[in-house]
Amino acid sequence: MIRIYPREEYCTGCRLCEIHCIVEHSESRDIIKAFKRERRPQKRVEVEESGHLSFALQCRHCDEAPCVDACLTGAMRRDARTGAVINDRDRCVGCWTCILVCPYGAVRRDAGEHKVVAKCDLCPHLEVPACVANCPNEALVMEEVPGDGDQAL
Repeated sequence: MIRIYPREEYCTGCRLCEIHCIVEHSESRDIIKAFKRERRPQKRVEVEESGHLSFALQCRHCDEAPCVDACLTGAMRRDARTGAVINDRDRCVGCWTCILVCPYGAVRRDAGEHKVVAKCDLCPHLEVPACVANCPNEALVMEEVPGDGDQAL
């Protein structure tokens, strides 16, 4: 199971993780088109700042995910292959229960036309999620951690 951890001591609040998340989840995956020509997708990571402290906040893909337990339609579920908590946009009815129970505030309402939730999906088509791969200060760290059914080394 992959987990992404923020290291606030290295985060400068540049928000490049947000930008690359938006581009990666855009239709074209092109930065100019994503920001100038397309409906901009909801970012799945958000930089929070307080004074000199900043860090990127996104889904932690909890072992015991309250959003999965609370989902009324089964749209929020754990991917059997990767262990990531994912949202099936076709099954989501926009009840926002998952948003209410997320202990990190990492599940957000997609402000786009679909009116469903948006959350980190760990960029399943990439070897390294876009936010991690494009962080200039290595403030986001990706680690493989044992999950349900995994054997600890």
